[in-house]
Amino acid sequence: MTLIKSISGIRGTIGGSVGEGLNPLDIVRFTAAYAMHIRDNKTTDSMTIVVGRDARISGEMVDQVVTGTLLGMGFDVVNIGLATTPTTELAVVMEKAAGGIILTASHNPRQWNALKLLNERGEFLNAAQGEDVLQRAAGEAFVFPEVDALGKLSRKDYTDAHIRSVLDLELVDVEAIRAADFSVAIDCVNSVGGVAIPALLEALGVKKVQKLFCEPNGQFPHNPEPLPEHLTEIAAVMKSGKADVGFVVDPDVDRLAIICEDGSMFGEEYTLVAVADYVLSRTPGNTVSNLSSTRALRDVTRSYGMEYNAAAVGEVNVVTKMKETGAVIGGEGNGGVIYPASHYGRDALVGIALFLTHLAKKGMKVSELRKSYPEYFISKNKKELSPAINVDEVLGRVAASYAQFEVNTIDGVKIDFPNGWVHLRKSNTEPIIRIYSEAGSMEEADQLAQEIIGKL
Repeated sequence: MTLIKSISGIRGTIGGSVGEGLNPLDIVRFTAAYAMHIRDNKTTDSMTIVVGRDARISGEMVDQVVTGTLLGMGFDVVNIGLATTPTTELAVVMEKAAGGIILTASHNPRQWNALKLLNERGEFLNAAQGEDVLQRAAGEAFVFPEVDALGKLSRKDYTDAHIRSVLDLELVDVEAIRAADFSVAIDCVNSVGGVAIPALLEALGVKKVQKLFCEPNGQFPHNPEPLPEHLTEIAAVMKSGKADVGFVVDPDVDRLAIICEDGSMFGEEYTLVAVADYVLSRTPGNTVSNLSSTRALRDVTRSYGMEYNAAAVGEVNVVTKMKETGAVIGGEGNGGVIYPASHYGRDALVGIALFLTHLAKKGMKVSELRKSYPEYFISKNKKELSPAINVDEVLGRVAASYAQFEVNTIDGVKIDFPNGWVHLRKSNTEPIIRIYSEAGSMEEADQLAQEIIGKL
């Protein structure tokens, strides 16, 4: 059994002893700690918390424990039931709530679940706020209100409101999408995407939709992380020539993978690149992604005469950098599109709507669009280290040995070479260094990584 507590929330495998897995007692403790944090730090008069969940089979159990605990802490709960992560984020703002909890383990397998914590803006807690929750959860000073101060429960569905907000975006051209008469295949891994994505496509005027795994029962038909090796079924549909484009989402629908009409992978790294290309063509502004994302976004951004900035890995870090630099589009190379005109959160619904608009206006095949962008390949490696090794010292020595190049140390060490880059980050949970590298070919990317590994 596994239980991981971090500043972004609590996640783990269902079952096991207290402190060893995700179980009702640990859920109560962590939820109560979050409620205390919100109560003592909120900047609004609201005493409402929004709760939404993905469709994994432990969701109902976790939902009832979380909702009951919040009521017992004196908070009103707006429970929006089966809802995507971005839907829950938007619901917090629409409800003018004090915060929100998303019950999802994102791309983790079916035995996992998690509590992801939001502030009153529908954004993830920052490091200091998350640390405060952890400290409260570790203590014993929980005080629950008496019977007349218990919270009240209401239930709402926010999926339609989320879709309407997407259609209202200025850069989403429903008429252009409808006129293109796209045939679309989707794989929603039997989670909440099976509710939201078909409804979105219908609202966008897409009449031909082939649905794979759209029953929100939590029985994931394959590994839920939308990587090429897990997407053989939809790739086969695309190879048969039955659709113009394929979309794949993870269980909570904040990541978007795209499949070309010939069954080839558009590449998760290039989801953001394509959407950014369209946004920048209509809206001058800066872009942001994390340090481990493809250089192609930088290239496309500079082609419009705009500025690209890199953030530390993690959605909250990307959002912070986007706000600092006034970015009009940003996200992460895992298929996460963050479009501030909608909200500051990764949103596959927004990504689909903007991508289909882009594709309709370009009038080309998906594979042709993919070839129009700079071609890069990322190699992902790791190096195990003795626990006695000072990882920070090792990374410092690597940075010093490549001082003649552009070196970024905001999150580990990233070295930008003329022909590619290498990013080294230490793991927070095990004695390893992750080494990601990118270049114009996989061979070159591997060579860059091996050069650094040799120095380690």
